[in-house]
Amino acid sequence: MKCVSSVEPPQHVISTFGLRNVPPTPLGGDWDGGWRLGDVVLSPVADHARAAWSAKVRENLSVDGVRLARPVRSTDGRYVVSSWRADTFIAGSPEPRHDEVVSLSVRLHAATAQLERPRFLVQPPVAPWADADVFVAADRAAWEATPLRAARAAGAPEVTTKDGKQSLELITQLASLRKAVMSQEQLVHGDLFGTVLFEGNDAPGITDIAPYWRPASWAAAVTVVDAISWGGADDALIGRWEDLPEWPQMLLRALIFRFSVHALHARSTPEAFPGLARTADLVRLLL
Repeated sequence: MKCVSSVEPPQHVISTFGLRNVPPTPLGGDWDGGWRLGDVVLSPVADHARAAWSAKVRENLSVDGVRLARPVRSTDGRYVVSSWRADTFIAGSPEPRHDEVVSLSVRLHAATAQLERPRFLVQPPVAPWADADVFVAADRAAWEATPLRAARAAGAPEVTTKDGKQSLELITQLASLRKAVMSQEQLVHGDLFGTVLFEGNDAPGITDIAPYWRPASWAAAVTVVDAISWGGADDALIGRWEDLPEWPQMLLRALIFRFSVHALHARSTPEAFPGLARTADLVRLLL
C-alpha cells in the first residue's frame, strides 16, 4: 500500500530541491501521491530510512531493459527533506502487462543480488504500528515456524473482522504445506504489481524500490499472486513462470505474506479477500 497525499509539497521543500517558480501538478497513486514540477516529481515519504535507502540505490543502479527514476538531491545534498523526496519524472502508467512485470522482476533482481541488507530490514515491528511495521510483520509471518508469532510478540492489534479471521485460518492451512527451501536470500523489490509504469514500446519504468530480504523468485511470486488476485491476470500466469526456483513454495509464502497483510492492516477491505482466497485454491493444486 502506498503513501498517497493530496497535500502540496511545502514551499520550503520546493525551494530546497531547487524547484522555484515551477507550478506543481498532482500525479496520484502512480507516484505515491507525488507532484510533478517540470522534470522532477516530489513525493511524500512514509519512512525516512527506506526512502533514503531507495534513493541511494536508484542513483547508480543499472538494470537491463528498465527505466529507473533517479533521485534528485536537495541543494544541500539530501535525499529526503521534511518527509518529501525528489525523483526524475518518467512517463507512463500501470497496465495489465503481467508477464512483462514478472520478466522485469527477474532482470531487476539479477541487478540487486549484490546489494547489502539494509539495517532497517533486521529490525522487528514495533508499536505503535506504522505501515512499514505491518509489512515487516507480514513478511516474517510467511517464513517463521509459527506464522504471526513475531507480530503478536510485538503487540499486533487483534484481528476482529470476518475476512481478517478467515485470512488467519488460511494462513494456518497454507503454513502446514510449507517445505524447507534452499534459494539464497537477497535484496528484492516486494511490491512490483501496480507500480511498474508502461509507455507504449518504451522499457517499463520503476519509480521506487520496496525492499525485502528474500529469494528473487519470491518477489516474482508476490507479483503473480497480486496479478491473479486483483489484476485480472489469467490463471495460466502461474504456470508460465514455473521454471523459477522453488516456484510452488515461493507462491505459498507469497500468499501467506498477502493474507497476513490483509489480516493486520487497518485499511484492508473485505473486497480484497475473495481474490486472494481464489488464488490460494489455484496454488494448492500445485503442491
